[in-house]
Amino acid sequence: MVEDLWDPRRVEPPFVLPERDMLERWLEFHRTTLLLKCEGVDEEALKARPVSTSKLSLHGLVRHMAEVERNWFTRVLQRDTDALMIWSDPSVDDSELVPLGDADWQADLAAWERECDHSRAAAEGFALDDVGTRHGQPCSLRWIYVHMIEEYARHNGHADLIRELVDGAVGW
Repeated sequence: MVEDLWDPRRVEPPFVLPERDMLERWLEFHRTTLLLKCEGVDEEALKARPVSTSKLSLHGLVRHMAEVERNWFTRVLQRDTDALMIWSDPSVDDSELVPLGDADWQADLAAWERECDHSRAAAEGFALDDVGTRHGQPCSLRWIYVHMIEEYARHNGHADLIRELVDGAVGW
């Protein structure tokens, strides 16, 4: 059986909590999981794409999730349609993922952390039933939280496999 990743920064939520607390704590759990999957390897390993048919790397996943944070909490929830992309070029699929040759890990990690901080601050001003706009349709903060948990969980699975292929480290 694969051991849990243990780190005091990553705390699994209790089984019973008020809804908003539960959603926020699971999102934090998954944000921290991605961070932990990236710790302890050098920049070459962070940029490695060990699955030849995939553009995914640990570094690229952090950049992708920074873009996702900005999209859902800034563009959708706060309705700031003028918010610029951080790395992505809308005309190029997955451009935040590659190329990473000149990408600076510390700067990109700091950008992701800033986006997470901004997302937390943005959400504080809204109730779960409050809505932003996504493609002209109302989208609740509740839906955004559930989607973000799903998005991080899916990509943490990718990060888990990438990390194992890069250096053999396992743990969920």
